[in-house]
Formats: sequence, C-alpha cells, structure tokens
Amino acid sequence: MTDPSVNAEYDVVVIGAGPVGENVADRARAAGLSTAVVEVELIGGECSYWACMPSKALLRPVVARADARRVPGLSDAVQGPLDTAAVLARRDEYASHWKDDGQVAWLDGIGADIYRGRGRLTGTKTVSVTAPDGTEHRLTARHAVAVCTGSRAVVPDLPGIDGARPWTSREATSAKKVPGRLVIVGGGVVGVEMATVWQALGARVTMLIRGKGLLPKMEPFAGELVGQALTEAGADIRTGVSVAAVRRAVPDGPVTVELDGGEQVEADEILFATGRAPRTDDLGLETVGLEPGTWLTVDDSCRVDGTTWLYAVGDVNHRALLTHQGKYQARIAGAEIAARAAGVPLLETDRWGAHAATADHAAVPQVVFTDPEAASVGLTLAEAERAGHRVRAVDQDLAAVAGSGLYADGYRGRARMIVDLDRETLLGVTFVGPGIGELLHSATIAVAGEVPVDRLWHAVPAYPTISEVWLRLLEAYRDA
Repeated sequence: MTDPSVNAEYDVVVIGAGPVGENVADRARAAGLSTAVVEVELIGGECSYWACMPSKALLRPVVARADARRVPGLSDAVQGPLDTAAVLARRDEYASHWKDDGQVAWLDGIGADIYRGRGRLTGTKTVSVTAPDGTEHRLTARHAVAVCTGSRAVVPDLPGIDGARPWTSREATSAKKVPGRLVIVGGGVVGVEMATVWQALGARVTMLIRGKGLLPKMEPFAGELVGQALTEAGADIRTGVSVAAVRRAVPDGPVTVELDGGEQVEADEILFATGRAPRTDDLGLETVGLEPGTWLTVDDSCRVDGTTWLYAVGDVNHRALLTHQGKYQARIAGAEIAARAAGVPLLETDRWGAHAATADHAAVPQVVFTDPEAASVGLTLAEAERAGHRVRAVDQDLAAVAGSGLYADGYRGRARMIVDLDRETLLGVTFVGPGIGELLHSATIAVAGEVPVDRLWHAVPAYPTISEVWLRLLEAYRDA
C-alpha cells in the first residue's frame, strides 16, 4: 500500500517482514483477515539478503566442484580455481542485489499493507511505527499482533572490538572481495559454512574454537568429518582456545587477534560466529509487562505465555532458529489466529492438529551445506540419553552403500539412527557425506511421524542410490 493511514485498524498486525512474518501475513489474509506488516529494513528479512539465500548461493559452486572432482572423466575438467567474480555475482543475484522490490510485490499481491519503519508495542493490541521521515503511524489490531523480528548475531564484548570492525554473518555473506586471511571465531553452522566458502575462494582460514570440535549440537562424528575435510582443504582449526582481545591499528590494516594464552594471530578480517540474540530490545515489550531484549516464551501455537493476543513466531521464541521451522510456526500461528478470530473452538490437546507446533519439540531438521554435507533431525544419542530414553544407536558407513560409490570415488560418510527401544520408533537420524542433504526429509518423516521400525522395513529404497543406507541401517538393527 503506497499511503497507509496514520491511524489504522487491522485484524492482524505483524512486526517483521522476513519469511516468518510474510507467512503469518499470508495465512491471515488467506483467512480473510485484514493485515498490516511492519518492517524497519528490507522486506524479506535476514534469510533473503544475509543468511540462507546468499550463503547457499556461495556454497553451491564450492560443493559442486568438490563433487565433480571425485568423478573420473569429469575431475580433470574442474581442476582450476573457482571464478570468484562469477560466484559473487551469482550470490548478488540470489540476494536480489539487496533490493526488496520483488518481496514488496509479493506482499502487495496477497493484500497486506506495508508500513516501513520501526514498530513498537505501545500497549495491548497497539503498535506505533516510526517511518523514515519521522511520521508516526498508530496501528490497532482487532485480534492479534505477531512479533516476527528474528535474531541478530552476537559479537562478544572484547578489548578492541569496536575498532576492529569484525564481520558477523551479514558481512561474511555479502563481502565484495576475498580476504587474504580470515579468522573465524566459532565452530557452529555459520562458522563451518563460511570457512568452506572463503577457503575455497582463496582465503587462508583459521578457525578458533572454544570447545572440543565443530558442530557441537550434532553427533560428534559430524564435526569430525567436516573438520577433516576443512583441514585437508587448508584450513587451520584450533580447538580449546578463546579470544582475549582484538585490535586493528589502522582502518584498512590487518586485525591482530590475541588468544587467552598470549599467542597472536593476524588476519585481514575476523568473523565472529558465536551465537544469536533476539531482536526484542526495542519493541516496547515493557508496555505489555514483558522484559525487553529477551527471548519470548510461547505455547505450541506460538502465543506468548500470559497473553491472549500476542504471538512470537520464528527466532524470537528460541524454539528453533531455522527459517523452515519459523515458516512452519508461522503456518501454525496463522491458523490459530484465524480460528480464534472466527470463534472456532480449538482442540488444545491435539498435538497433531493445525494449531500445534509439534515438530518443534522432537523433529527439527537441519542441513549444513559444507563439503561433506551434514544433516540431522531429532535427538542425538547424548540428547536422547539425557532425556531418559532407553535407546540404541545404529551406525552405518556410507561408503559401503552402492549408491555412494557411484556418486563419487573415495566417498566418505556416516549415518546414524537413534531407536527408542521401548516404542520401536526413531528419535533421531544424522547423515554426513556428499549429497546427503536430500536424504533428510525421509528421516524427518520417520521421526515426526513416529513410524515404527518394522514398518520402515517395507519402505524400499531405490537401487543404486545413497538412500539405500536406510536398508543397511535397518538390517543392522534387525540382525544385532
């Protein structure tokens, strides 16, 4: 909408126009509810411009080249360096050159009104929006306000940090040139994916990890295999170290990183991939009795605890900081808001109903787009044991599966499924290896659907594909 009213009333007001906010708005409008969407940055949010889309656009040529190099008859044709300019240009295309015209058109197309500016709660069901020109818009929601403001990268408060101009995930995915030397602090998903990209594009990467290894939230072998590949590619991975201070003496000069033990590492850029914080510090939460700057606690419909009208969807509720899970929550919340607006009784106890985010508890899938890829859904062995389940881990060397040898010579990978021995269902599955990201949805169905193991036996994998690993895992479980 080109000229939204200074004072306006809507059925639903959505604060934040990333994929999560867009999906809440879409579900609300599909139910016939008038909807306003408020955004202070680009319509489309973090995922579209600084996370999912640009990072995967950067990673795809890296992984495609690695796969091609493992296939005789093709490997000799791809031995040269990547075309950095072409890789970055393709990234720019997928980030829409950091312009949101297409996303604006999409919201316009579903009939949502867009308010550009900073949105803040001012009381129950009321939102103020400060536009870039200083105009104040006052919005009232008849039924619901949905907070979909996402999260931001955390940069630790270290000596010298202000002058060091560190990268976060935003700078790492939007950089215009390859740094000669890049220090990455942190070994989670952002750390390993960005190490994969920039190492392949020519940077000398040093990873500084406080803990014992990479990808600490996945099965240990995932981080081990990804770390092995990064090391073979030339990255220097140091575990059990912490950064004590950073300094950049001149604006365009090198960064000096001082470790706890006094050792110094010099780089051209430093990326902190050390966690996320909620974007709730300037939302006016105090006006409705909530604490600013905190994660918002919600029920399974994403309604904020203690309220009947406020929803927190996506990263801000800290249930699963993943775009696909946020969009899943948005569909749940949108259905809930629409049902309440229509006065439809809700089956609050129906865990598989349209108004319950059941999958956020035990079936959260994630793919790490490194070489090799790592993918998981559900619980790890350690998590299942801590939760008190009686379980068994079943492991399979992916190199022993016929499809993996056809996929690439020298294939290295591993699969694990966690079986609940009392219920004979799967609690978790992890795959690591080239090309395994597309296997994950089958695992997600098995875990989310609580498919009995004896029924999975009848889901026959096609030969010769890597998915035949399912047969090998089930054989190992049956024959033990």
